Amino acid sequence: MTLLLKNVRLETGYSYDQSFVTATETKIVDILIENGRFVEIAPTIQASAAVVVDAKEQLLVPSFKEMHTHIDKTYFGGEWKAPSPATEGIFTRFKEEAILLPQQLEVAEERAHGMVQHYIKHGHTHIRTHVNVDPHIKTKHMEIAKRVLESYQDRITYEIVAFPQHGVLRNGPEFLTILEEALGMGATHIGGVDPALVDRNSGEVLKTTFALAEKYDVGIDIHLHEQNTLGEFEIHQILNEIELRSFNKEVTLSHAFAFADLPQQSLDNLIDRVAANHVRVTTTVPIGAGSITIPVKYMVDRGVKVSFGHDSLMDHWSPFGSGDTIHKLNRFVQRFSYIDEWHIGRSLKYATGGITPLNEDGEQQWPKVGDAANALLVDAVSSAHLIARQCPISTVISKGNIIHEEEIELKGEFR
Repeated sequence: MTLLLKNVRLETGYSYDQSFVTATETKIVDILIENGRFVEIAPTIQASAAVVVDAKEQLLVPSFKEMHTHIDKTYFGGEWKAPSPATEGIFTRFKEEAILLPQQLEVAEERAHGMVQHYIKHGHTHIRTHVNVDPHIKTKHMEIAKRVLESYQDRITYEIVAFPQHGVLRNGPEFLTILEEALGMGATHIGGVDPALVDRNSGEVLKTTFALAEKYDVGIDIHLHEQNTLGEFEIHQILNEIELRSFNKEVTLSHAFAFADLPQQSLDNLIDRVAANHVRVTTTVPIGAGSITIPVKYMVDRGVKVSFGHDSLMDHWSPFGSGDTIHKLNRFVQRFSYIDEWHIGRSLKYATGGITPLNEDGEQQWPKVGDAANALLVDAVSSAHLIARQCPISTVISKGNIIHEEEIELKGEFR
């Protein structure tokens, strides 16, 4: 498909008052897309065979990546139901899932489709989903998630984490056979959750997890809710395995609450070691009791790659997920009191896999000819405006094709 975007707003630089960024400069251009890539960017382009879209001076920004969700177990698309109190913490949820997940199998596929479509509407062209592998539903969720995501492969890219939600060792050696079956079904990562708390054998769980990752040539994405020194210990254990094995596949720490409540020297040592081993971190930017919001920008400035995810949209764990990443970014900048153009605008990178239209010095770096054409048209005049005012998306472009569009009232800078 050849797509010609007319009258597109692109960010080109910053306006300064001495050293302080006061505004983002933009220009209006035409953009030609062919074979899934940007092939020409110019003041005016003519292409007789192209599908022409008048952007009406809307801003073009990189599309979003959902880096942590669970499309396989959700109430989304069903009747409203709030979670029950977790009187035994995470083990309350395990007991619920033993009953709930088999009951939900008949609606799981329909609801997974609903979640994927919701994510697309909200600007996501990539989804990483954790998919339960446990003694109760075995690999049934893997079958469903794989089937659902494959039906969208012409529109989005995706990753599937085989997720032993109920532990790796506590369910007996026969469970490892089930987990290996799931890994052989097309998983891109193996997951895990709080090895010290759930399995009470952190070292053995991590050895098993890394061994399986090596055997099936997949990455690792582990949920770590453990805080303070226990969480710190767990992360160092993971780093030990990486260094011992010279493990070169991607490793991600999801949640990683320990980064939120460690003494400064311990925090710095941990962050520097995580960065040196190229370990990524994904956060939902949680706000709640205790210190659980990790210092995102501080970690990124010291070399750690951090991305955002929504976790769940609505399920037996939480009723608050929205799938709206613009809202997520807005909550983030409010949580850290970022009110200026530079800090707000630079925060876009946490939702896009690190891609921003401008670099830190205000030099244009996206889009360039040859880049993959995954982008959004939004009724905003800068990335900062988009996030602060939660401006709407009119058009979602993935692999050079329009995969979602809707009519919105255009208000531009007055929104």
